Amino acid sequence: MAELVYRPVIGAALTMFKALDLKIDVQGSENIPRSGGAVLVSNHISYLDFIFTGLAALPQKRLVRFMAKDSVFRHKISGPLMRGMKHIPVDREQGEAAYRHALDSLRSGEIVGVFPEATISQSFTLKGFKSGAVRLAQEAGVPLIPMALWGTQRMWTKGRPRNFKRSHIPVTIRVGAPLEAAPDQYAGALTRRLRERVQELLEAAQRAYPVRPRDAEDTWWIPAHLGGTAPSPAELR
Repeated sequence: MAELVYRPVIGAALTMFKALDLKIDVQGSENIPRSGGAVLVSNHISYLDFIFTGLAALPQKRLVRFMAKDSVFRHKISGPLMRGMKHIPVDREQGEAAYRHALDSLRSGEIVGVFPEATISQSFTLKGFKSGAVRLAQEAGVPLIPMALWGTQRMWTKGRPRNFKRSHIPVTIRVGAPLEAAPDQYAGALTRRLRERVQELLEAAQRAYPVRPRDAEDTWWIPAHLGGTAPSPAELR
């Protein structure tokens, strides 16, 4: 089926990245299957994460259908785009419909993108994972693909102003090996394994990140446990 909306949006995003002179480092895209369904699972630190998560699948010529809160679909600008790109609206009070929609997409050979933390992590550390991604992969009989993003929080995150200046911000993306979601495994245990994989990738992305804070005022995007001034998970609780 022709992608009359998704591909032009990708073109616009790539043009924006070039204009901003972003330094994007992607490794592991080969772990995303060239065909067939999969659940792509990422950490969540920015409002722009879905763009960069989808970017990691482009070398494999795959488009990702993201599960996103339904309010985004009701917006007069983003709504038509989200529907045109065949993303999946999630009503948190009626999640079963979104689950069935995602399951149908996976069974038809699509890649579905999920942020299992559900909301942006303001500490820039991994929060707990909800088990929906694992249950989807188990029921659809598809692999889980863990990945991690780092640097996107410097562009636009919760509680901070947007930074769309030509400031050469690096974005580091790491995609890990597929994780089999055997239907006879306990979803909770598999979710913990998945989170561990994403944590390993996140730490690898942080180690590879080529920029350090300029000064004390620029430490807001660094987690507290790494010496930054982002609020700790305990403080946020």
